[in-house]
Amino acid sequence: MNFEVEERVDRLETLLGQFIIQTNTSLNRLSREVENLSIEMKVFKDEMGDFKNEMRDYKDSQQKQTLNMNKQRGELANKMGTMVEDLVIPSVSRIIDEKFEIEIEDLTPRHKRKLADGRTKEFDLIAISGECVFLNSTKSTLNSKDVNAFVKEISQFLEFFPEYRSKKLIGLLASLYVDKSVMSYAERKGFLVLAVGMEIMEIKNRPDFEPKRWIYNA
Repeated sequence: MNFEVEERVDRLETLLGQFIIQTNTSLNRLSREVENLSIEMKVFKDEMGDFKNEMRDYKDSQQKQTLNMNKQRGELANKMGTMVEDLVIPSVSRIIDEKFEIEIEDLTPRHKRKLADGRTKEFDLIAISGECVFLNSTKSTLNSKDVNAFVKEISQFLEFFPEYRSKKLIGLLASLYVDKSVMSYAERKGFLVLAVGMEIMEIKNRPDFEPKRWIYNA
């Protein structure tokens, strides 16, 4: 009887020893696999970091290239006297849609009108949309005098185009480049300011800026 018990105990000890060995082997293998996985994950993370850096550099390079191309396009249009046609017209519908969520119904560049008293005046660009009329003045270089002149042009426009007096008039100043001080001054006068950017021309005002709606006062 004692012999059988001892034999069973020996067998259990043997099985337990084998189990411990197998468990240790499995744990060691699992530990190596986890370690290898950790190394692979680190390599993958490093590769993803490198990829993100490469993509960021590529994006920055493309943006700089696009901006330089648009600047060259703007300078060429300025030399040829076609800034309104080549820069403003291709951009103004998109800009108005993005800023005001309205579509342009009519767009007229270099609109000239003669009054009964013989006075004539040409306006760079007029865009009509619903209850709003957008008036643009385009300059190669914008300064404070241009801003002041545009304030007067707003009043002149309503004199030359009385049919638009019932609409809200919004002024758009466009230029190749805009100095920050001039930008601030134009905003105080209530104007949107456009300049060369990633989308040929784009709004340069503060994101929360709301332009003045000029209303005719008899």
